[in-house]
Amino acid sequence: MQTQQIDLRRLHVSPLNMRAEKKEPSLKRMAVIAANILPTIREKGIQTALIVRPNADGMEILAGRRRYYAARVIENETGAFPPVECDVRDGIDDAAAIEISLIENVAREDADELTCYETYSALIRQGRNVGEIARLFGKKDREITQCLAIANLLPRIRDLYRDEQLDGSDLQLLTMATKTQQRDWLKLWDDNDAPTHSDLKHWLFGGIAIRADYALFDLAPFKDKIVGDLFSKERYFQHPQDFWTAQDAEIAKRRDTYLAAKWCEVVILERGKQFPQWDFVKASKKEGGRVYIEPTHTGEVRFHEGYLTQREVRQAEKQAQKAKAKAKNGKDEAGEVRSPITNAMRNYLDLHRHAVVRLAVLKHPKDALRLLIAHAVAASGNWNVKLDAQRADSNTVRESLAASPAQAAFAAEAKKVRALLAPAFKGMERDDDEGAARVCGNRNDDALTLRVFHRLLKLRDADVLRIAAFAMAETLQSGSSVVDGFGTHAKVKTRDHWTPDAAFFELLRNRQSVNAMLADVAGKKLADTLVTAKLKDNKAALAKAAAEVPAWCPGWMAFPAIP
Repeated sequence: MQTQQIDLRRLHVSPLNMRAEKKEPSLKRMAVIAANILPTIREKGIQTALIVRPNADGMEILAGRRRYYAARVIENETGAFPPVECDVRDGIDDAAAIEISLIENVAREDADELTCYETYSALIRQGRNVGEIARLFGKKDREITQCLAIANLLPRIRDLYRDEQLDGSDLQLLTMATKTQQRDWLKLWDDNDAPTHSDLKHWLFGGIAIRADYALFDLAPFKDKIVGDLFSKERYFQHPQDFWTAQDAEIAKRRDTYLAAKWCEVVILERGKQFPQWDFVKASKKEGGRVYIEPTHTGEVRFHEGYLTQREVRQAEKQAQKAKAKAKNGKDEAGEVRSPITNAMRNYLDLHRHAVVRLAVLKHPKDALRLLIAHAVAASGNWNVKLDAQRADSNTVRESLAASPAQAAFAAEAKKVRALLAPAFKGMERDDDEGAARVCGNRNDDALTLRVFHRLLKLRDADVLRIAAFAMAETLQSGSSVVDGFGTHAKVKTRDHWTPDAAFFELLRNRQSVNAMLADVAGKKLADTLVTAKLKDNKAALAKAAAEVPAWCPGWMAFPAIP
């Protein structure tokens, strides 16, 4: 960063300046824009340096547009204006330039909604995410997302705001309108009858009537459930639920058609949730683009074909560069796939799968002995044995595991095994539940090792195998691939010792995964009727269906696990 005196002829407003016009305004317009600072600059000159960066056409102004316009107006009036002091920022990228412009301008004058939208969206295109933008400007993520929702507006509505015919509150309300509602509102605007303020909110959300022409399905079977003047174009469903049951089933068919056409993924948004187009880039089917289906509260459904998130596109570009660099080695890197399993659900699954496999280890002592030996052989240095901590990340998971039948059965076996070894532990008894319920994980004690060894020499082979199996089960690591591997080998039937409980349903967070589980347990036909319904509605249907099918086990809990 350096300060220079720069002639006006070498300066121009950067297109990255958050208040830049599409084309340079006339001198008359410049005078209007800089009206409140013109008198001061005429008398004292420019007191604060402009922020600029070099480009091919001279120096572009990132902050200081109105001061520059005032100088241009005075130069035209007097025939001259001295060189302007400028803070030159050399070597900064476009994203940093946009940030400078926004920070400087917001500090001097509150930016309107449309200006902020254009600036935030420019930062998104430069690789920033919502969280980074929010932290940079001291705002909440939700505030940035709400501002970016202006991308949903038709250009003419944005122009009405630019021309100060529409205020900010109405602009924000219209971001929640569907494209059809926006077009209908513009027709009313042309007739000087468009609702605004509280009337606009009621117009958008006041009723739940659903127009029949939004149906993707055949209306013939529903003729008795549709009301309206037979001579009018607009007809409505008497009961929205009749509409949505059929609409969801048809949306599911469209999804299946897209998948059959080799689209890699079809994402059905929750009913009423907007597709955040500002965060997406067009991508072909070959490039891995997805189809996003957007059902609105009005019943209208929009299909967005071929999109990837901005982040995914940037990752793909980086991976392509890496792949090109490693082409000589013939290496390739797979893209990251976001799992529908949250960290909390992963903890739940790991602990419950671990509980049922430990029980299986006890029932296969010969296999357990071999697994025990394998652990000893594979360990590095001295074999350090410790119990699995079974660490739950929340009270919900902890209470669920404590109520598990598999956990109770294992605790009962622990007491019996401890009793078999009791003579070796004479004088070391513990009154607490933890000490009485465990066998392994004692302090490093040669004398204890010898006492246990001498006790084992006196026991039958069957009891030795029983203890070996327990020791392996007690030290089996939760969440490890060994749990899945042994569970698959032992053909563990999870539902013999586990039932989907309230904690399981509470930890489900991915709506599409829940809908897929519903299809698995209750059939695709029922699941398709809830394909756009809220997560809680899908979970309620899944819980009801699971209770009616005692043998059903979610793929996440099966052996081998099904993602």
